Amino acid sequence: MPAASSETDFLVIGAGVAGLRAAIELAPAGRVLVLAKKEVSDSNTQYAQGGIAAALSDEDEISLHLQDTLNAGDGLCNPEAAKVLVEDAPDRIEELIAWGTQFDREGTKLTFGREGAHSRNRILHAHGDSTGREILRALYAKAKTLPEISVQEFEFSTDLQVENGRACAVQLIDDHGQNKTITCSAVLLATGGLGQLYLNTTNPSVATGDGVAMAYRAGAEVTDLEFIQFHPTALYLKKAPRFLLSEALRGEGAHLRNMEMTRFMPKYHPMGELAPRDVVARAIMHELESSRAKDPLVYLDLTDLDAAHIRKRFPRIFATCMQYNIDITTELIPIRPAAHYSMGGVRTDLDGRSSVAGLYAAGEAAGTGVHGANRLASNSLLEGLVFGGRAGKRMRDELKMPAKSQDGVAPAAAYSNGPLPLPVEAAITQIQELMWKQVGIVRTAQGMKQAIRGLEEMAAILSHPRTRRQYEARNLQIAGSLVARSALAREESRGAHYRTDYSDHNDVKFKKHSVVTGEKISFE
Repeated sequence: MPAASSETDFLVIGAGVAGLRAAIELAPAGRVLVLAKKEVSDSNTQYAQGGIAAALSDEDEISLHLQDTLNAGDGLCNPEAAKVLVEDAPDRIEELIAWGTQFDREGTKLTFGREGAHSRNRILHAHGDSTGREILRALYAKAKTLPEISVQEFEFSTDLQVENGRACAVQLIDDHGQNKTITCSAVLLATGGLGQLYLNTTNPSVATGDGVAMAYRAGAEVTDLEFIQFHPTALYLKKAPRFLLSEALRGEGAHLRNMEMTRFMPKYHPMGELAPRDVVARAIMHELESSRAKDPLVYLDLTDLDAAHIRKRFPRIFATCMQYNIDITTELIPIRPAAHYSMGGVRTDLDGRSSVAGLYAAGEAAGTGVHGANRLASNSLLEGLVFGGRAGKRMRDELKMPAKSQDGVAPAAAYSNGPLPLPVEAAITQIQELMWKQVGIVRTAQGMKQAIRGLEEMAAILSHPRTRRQYEARNLQIAGSLVARSALAREESRGAHYRTDYSDHNDVKFKKHSVVTGEKISFE
């Protein structure tokens, strides 16, 4: 049965901060269709607790925010991208406030917190620890006032269609399981990250690397995928999801303790608990591996802090931990690191353009080089706002042409009816375990080669998807292979990428971005 077809001027895949900000920018130029994989509320934006960084306080300067971003990136930030990020930040924040975002204040004055590797208090929060949720609410409310924007939930994009070198349509599966094709003048991938590659992750279930995998299959370049940020502190309970415990907790004075109750971070870094995230994550893993316990743990300790302040400052974290009978004001919180953020993605310029005409990317799905080898805390929501807006503007300015007619578009690809030899959930678990063990916080050539072989063996098994979940499994297999191949090729340690067999920087060969095109990996 042929796929149903429709058309729009601009297609935005993803309804988080990057996608909605782009849609708002696109609205004056034509019809904008925003596709959400599940509910609009189910995105990485929704789960962003920590805050959003901007040099707005009296004691801060844009140049200091830039320097902190470059320092965290460990020599690999694209300086132009980082400069755009911090210079655009104040205007984007003022815009959010004008659109109704309720940031935390003392009286009428905005309050600013500090997080790891920031030299000034510049982190804005909303409702204590629900910043992403509040920004998403305001953006969605703004988008709903613009009649040109349509948002459709439960639309799962499966593949891009490229004709004559230009992206011109997207294939998808709707919430009834029907295949559809939507033609358009331009596509923006704002699909979020790929945290579901890993057994332990702070990411929601939708973060299966769909944008990166779709772009790669369409021939687009991807970059810096070896740099996966592992958040040091996620709640670790056997029967609970890996709930993120914001870095802002450590910013408020929380300490890390091992099973002997010893505070250990000062011996690993002079900044202690506020060291860069990769340093803290590796320190925790070292403590876990050094323990003789059967199931070792590390603890986050807030018990010396003012209880009333903690409950007010972190209401969502407090309430979530109480669901598991942990009162964070009086008890130690068991934690372990978890996959959190992908610094790389679909390679773009500063206006979101990929290497395929008509295909754009923004937010975590994109690789601008803005984060380098390690993202500075609270720059992620800002990245979505800044580069989502810039991508929308470039799409609007460059593509003032009507949507292509359906006559010129190839029909949607046929879907195989053959059964999968391996149940899809077992396949996904196998990928997650392989990536966590071999391409995780600490890496070796032997382990990464093992992961690449295992993922290659799964390629044929997952090559004929029919359902959404089967597509997610294929996307995870492709994304995992790209991460592992990029990590194996980078024969050094830098930022979030740490190898025991190459533990130092190699600036001569690798102070460059990895770029994957097809089977080729280069450093540019």
